[in-house]
Amino acid sequence: MRLSDSDVVPGIFTSSDMTITILDGSIGQELVHRLGDEPTPLWSTQVMLDRPDLVESVHLDYFKAGAEIATLNTYPVLRDRLVKNNLEDQFESLHAAARASASRARHTFGSGRIASSLGPLGASYQPDLAPPVDEAANAYSEIISMHDAEVDLHIIETASGLRQIEGALMGCRCASKPIWLGLSVDDDDGTKLRSGEQLQEALPLLETHMPAALLINCSVPEVIDQALGIIKDWGLPFGAYANGFTKIPDTFKVTNPTVDVLEARTDLGPEAYADFAEKWVEMGATIIGGCCEVGPEHIAELKRRLG
Repeated sequence: MRLSDSDVVPGIFTSSDMTITILDGSIGQELVHRLGDEPTPLWSTQVMLDRPDLVESVHLDYFKAGAEIATLNTYPVLRDRLVKNNLEDQFESLHAAARASASRARHTFGSGRIASSLGPLGASYQPDLAPPVDEAANAYSEIISMHDAEVDLHIIETASGLRQIEGALMGCRCASKPIWLGLSVDDDDGTKLRSGEQLQEALPLLETHMPAALLINCSVPEVIDQALGIIKDWGLPFGAYANGFTKIPDTFKVTNPTVDVLEARTDLGPEAYADFAEKWVEMGATIIGGCCEVGPEHIAELKRRLG
C-alpha cells in the first residue's frame, strides 16, 4: 500500500522531506489534574460543562509548548457514554464547546491546526465491548458531520481491536478532511492489539479504507518500537504518542471506570519520554506527541529536540 502526495495533509508531509509534526499531549488527564477534583466516569467531559476556560488554557499551553495540532476534548463525548450519565441531550453542545475552546486557543496563539478526537465506543482498552461495525460507523459518522467543516483533520484514538478499527474507519468515509488512525497495542507485546489480535491483521482494513496516517497511541513507550517495526513498511506516514501509565490493569476494565485506578509513572519525565521519541523518529516516524500523563513540559522537550 502506497500513498500519493495528494493523500497526505498539505504542509505536513512531502515525498522529499522528513518534517516532524508535533502533536499535543494528554487532554483528559491534564484537565483532571488541573481541576483537582475526585475523578468521575465523565472524566474530562464534566470540565467542559463547569470550566470551559480550563479546556482552552490546556490547548493554549500545548501550542505554546510547541504542539502544532490541538486535539479536541471529544475523546469521551460519545452517545453511549453520555447516556449512562443522563447527558445525552448535551451531545451536540459538548462537541460545540470542545471545538470552540480549541478555536479560541488557536486564535490567541496565532497559528496551529485542530483535530477532532474520536474515542472508542464501549470503553477504552476493552475492544470486546465495541458495538457491531455498522452501529459504530453510524455513531462516528454523526461526529464527523459535526466537525468536518471546522477542523483540519480527524484522529481515531485508542482503537484496540479489528472490529473497533473497521467501525471507526467506515464511519469516517463521509469526511472531507484527512483521517489519522491511532491504534493501541498490548503493554507487554507491541506486535498485538489490546484485543490479542495481531497488529499485522489490521493491514487489509487500511488497504480498504486508506487513512492518511497511522499512529500507535496510549500504550507504554517500551513497546512502541515493536509496533512501529511492523507498520513502518505499510506505506503510510506514521508516528506515535505513548501514555505515562505503568500499565492498564484489569481493575480499570469495568463498567464506568474512573481514572484514579490508573497509576502514573514516576520515571517518564520530559527527557526520558523524548529519548523514546527520538528512537521512533530514527525508525521513520514523522508524527510525535503524547497521550495520558504526557503534559506540556514533555511536548516542549519534544519540540526542543525534534522541532
